[in-house]
Amino acid sequence: MHSGHKSSSEAFRFQENLLKTMLQIENTFFELGETCSRDCLIICDRGAMDASAFISKEKWELMMDTNGWNPVELRDTRYNQIIHMVSAANGAEDFYSTEDHACRNEGMELARVLDNKAAESWVGHPYFDVIDNSTDFETKICRMIEAVCQKLGLDTGGRLLHNSRKVKFLVKGPLPPSSEFPSFQDFDVVHNYLQASSPSTQARLRKRGQRGHWSYTHTIRKPKVRGQVVEVKTQITHRDYINMLSQKEDSHFTIFKKRRCFLVNNQYFQLDIYKEPCHPRCKGLILLETYSPLKGKSLQNTLPQFLTIVEEVTGNPQYSMFNLSLREDWNTTKKFCHALQAAEEEMNNSDTQAARPNGESISNGL
Repeated sequence: MHSGHKSSSEAFRFQENLLKTMLQIENTFFELGETCSRDCLIICDRGAMDASAFISKEKWELMMDTNGWNPVELRDTRYNQIIHMVSAANGAEDFYSTEDHACRNEGMELARVLDNKAAESWVGHPYFDVIDNSTDFETKICRMIEAVCQKLGLDTGGRLLHNSRKVKFLVKGPLPPSSEFPSFQDFDVVHNYLQASSPSTQARLRKRGQRGHWSYTHTIRKPKVRGQVVEVKTQITHRDYINMLSQKEDSHFTIFKKRRCFLVNNQYFQLDIYKEPCHPRCKGLILLETYSPLKGKSLQNTLPQFLTIVEEVTGNPQYSMFNLSLREDWNTTKKFCHALQAAEEEMNNSDTQAARPNGESISNGL
């Protein structure tokens, strides 16, 4: 018993020191990126939250408390995009092997378990992509590269396009009990629209947090360039957030939501539950969002079966956050935006981007 306790303690210290080392190495590269005169992209093979897959939840929380860490800083604000490449042990079993991998010794079943735990550790990150094994390996790699390029706003000319698009569904309440959901993360989200420099530009602030820890994002949606919507997202400090709130647009309500993030069959979902105070049109409103290349019945079959889906509302301007937040009645206001499509929905509600070392990200809105 004493030996087992010692082994558990050693595992805890190993993961703790491994994480400290990882953070220091990352910080070195992040600082180098900040001083680089050219745009650069820093790619980390592993991230801070991966360590939580190898120890118990209680040990992980103890580690965070002991070191003054919290999930919002380690998971949400430290990395601008998370891409989880699903293990071959989960969906491409014929290609999983330990023979040619000196560092891989897990059997198939354990590999699946650890892969699922690793994916779940990142649930809740605002910009999280899961690349599964539904295609061959070369296409899988192209999908990964496409996800990065798309979030950076790099035009690949269709060479990597996998036809994935953001889709949105209206959900009927009340929601089932939490026990019917897979592992999930809940966040409080606050949106405020700001005064913009021109009628064709939209600007907003997002405050997103968990257990009193917050991240802040400033987003500007610019007019179309060559038919593409350009959005600039920048992580900002709490001080900048407070200062920018003075530019709040009075014609819009502040939007309050609870955002629940979870995985179902390697598909990442976000459930937005609108909260009061709000306009009557938002009371009881629940929207489900995900990215998928599928359509029609095939798409419907991938949705969480424990939710009651009313209809797909992708691109419907009545479910755009910009329009939902308007103070005036839709029948009388001149601010209602009729032209909102999936590209604009990306700006208003999206949680999927990548960024440069300074925290700024650019999306072409596709």
